[in-house]
Amino acid sequence: MANVLVVDDDPAVLEILTAYLLAEGHEVQTASDGVEGERLLGSVDLAILDWMLPGATGLDLTKTVRERYPQLPVLLLTARGEEEDRVRGLRTGADDYVVKPFSPREVMARVGALLRRVGLKEVFGQQGLEIDTAARTVTLAGAEVPFSRTEFDLLVTLARHPGIVFTRDRLLERVWGPEFIGTERVVDVNIQTLRRKLGDDPESPKFIETVRGVGYRFRGE
Repeated sequence: MANVLVVDDDPAVLEILTAYLLAEGHEVQTASDGVEGERLLGSVDLAILDWMLPGATGLDLTKTVRERYPQLPVLLLTARGEEEDRVRGLRTGADDYVVKPFSPREVMARVGALLRRVGLKEVFGQQGLEIDTAARTVTLAGAEVPFSRTEFDLLVTLARHPGIVFTRDRLLERVWGPEFIGTERVVDVNIQTLRRKLGDDPESPKFIETVRGVGYRFRGE
């Protein structure tokens, strides 16, 4: 959905946030110091910045964002939890603030909220199917089709990459997340639901094809 920059000098933080962001369908760029982070600011849709960084602090980068890229959302990560520090970060120009140690799911929720706030929008479709990732709506032949969050994310993951085969393991990681505990069967069940709601015949599919012994792919036009 978005190209997200994560700047943190803790490799563990970079690793876990990258895994969660990829599972949400985002592209990710990372940096471990403020100098490299500053270089990447102009090429992303959202920046997650650690407060304490070598080279330039998260506050320094936030000031740079507000001067050069005023529409770019900034989420600050820091171990400094005092109210005065939070206020300072927000006054510098950060859009939101998360105190370490944090829940990765909370960070993902805040990322989603920030992206919705700036109106990042992607609309794509074919054969009468239209998917709006900002509004999280699906229409088929002009009529809206209701989907659960998981069903929608699964459909978007496939439809964003027509012709590309996704294994069940890869779909589990991207849609359900790296911490999911369960079987691959949940993918098959949700694919069946998508097909039913889209009126898609698995024997002659318009949208979702089964690649036997491998996984699933979205048909290209």
